[in-house]
Amino acid sequence: MALFVHQVQNLADVSSPKVIAVHLHDNLHAVAQYILRQVEGEFAVAGLSYGGIVAFELWRQAAPRITKMALLNTNPHEASAQIRERQRRFVEMTHHGQFREITTDFLKDAMLHPDHRKNLALRETVLMMAESIGIDGFMNQIKAQLARPSAMQDLPNITCPTLVLTGREDQVVPLPVHIKMAEMLPNSRLVIVEQCGHLSTLEQPEVVTQALRDWLTGDGIWKERVT
Repeated sequence: MALFVHQVQNLADVSSPKVIAVHLHDNLHAVAQYILRQVEGEFAVAGLSYGGIVAFELWRQAAPRITKMALLNTNPHEASAQIRERQRRFVEMTHHGQFREITTDFLKDAMLHPDHRKNLALRETVLMMAESIGIDGFMNQIKAQLARPSAMQDLPNITCPTLVLTGREDQVVPLPVHIKMAEMLPNSRLVIVEQCGHLSTLEQPEVVTQALRDWLTGDGIWKERVT
């Protein structure tokens, strides 16, 4: 909930926001099945990072039910060798009782824009999010992410309005990945958020909320013709 608190509070007038846990299962199929049981009929789905990976799985399982998709700071590729090595290191650290250090180090090194790494309140929010998921939830997410398929071949078939949003300084999923993804999606808009790293909903909440509002209402950049 903390990851999307600003969006939930400020988009209730144009939607019925619902934040659903994605850390309760260790494979994407089961995660998507759990989510699909929580919602009725058609729905718009937005996910950040791993949440975007889950959104792809939701589309694979229930494309006719998805009216819109928002992919925030999302990697559409299968896990690279670099990602696998990093996750293996995280697993080892967790087994050695260094769960808090993972979030602290990763937060400092990669997740936030350099200017935001000094924001103690923001750092505490990220730590609180990690601790609320817990070790079991963290391990579930690692296992599911490492087994994810590439979504690149699916992109041309995702025809619903799709927002692709990222921070310009996202070090986890670099900007060129998002540009290519937006180019391959037939009905997409790309939003690049300035002074922002990987945790866009927390780092620049107002900008992200406005982009999501335009996406939900078909306003703003969605009125512009894309060629």
